[in-house]
Amino acid sequence: MTAVPVPALANASQDALARLAAVIESRKAAKGGDPTASYVARLLHQGPDAFLKKIGEEATEVVMAAKDADHGGAKEKIVSEVADLWFHCLIALAHYDLTPADVIAELERRAGTSGMEEKALRKAVLRDAQGG
Repeated sequence: MTAVPVPALANASQDALARLAAVIESRKAAKGGDPTASYVARLLHQGPDAFLKKIGEEATEVVMAAKDADHGGAKEKIVSEVADLWFHCLIALAHYDLTPADVIAELERRAGTSGMEEKALRKAVLRDAQGG
């Protein structure tokens, strides 16, 4: 098997997310999405409570699949559950007129920053915003 260069893989991943995001965007009511014919259109039509509930369910399923993998379960189940989680997160992004590119830009902004430093900075910004 030939190794795929990391930038090529990253671009392919971004393209796949962008294509899926475009399909989800096309399911919005304003773009003709039919809640009786499309799962995505139905979730968008039902509003945030519907897709946010699904995000919570899928996040729990990721945790359960990872715990199962720790005890001999199939690691592939983690991939399947993360795919479900990402899918429902993409629906949330679309609802709020955001895109996978917005998330990727945020991850790139954080690149090279220690996770602990980044978390401390977010807490400091939140404290300042709350006047504390």
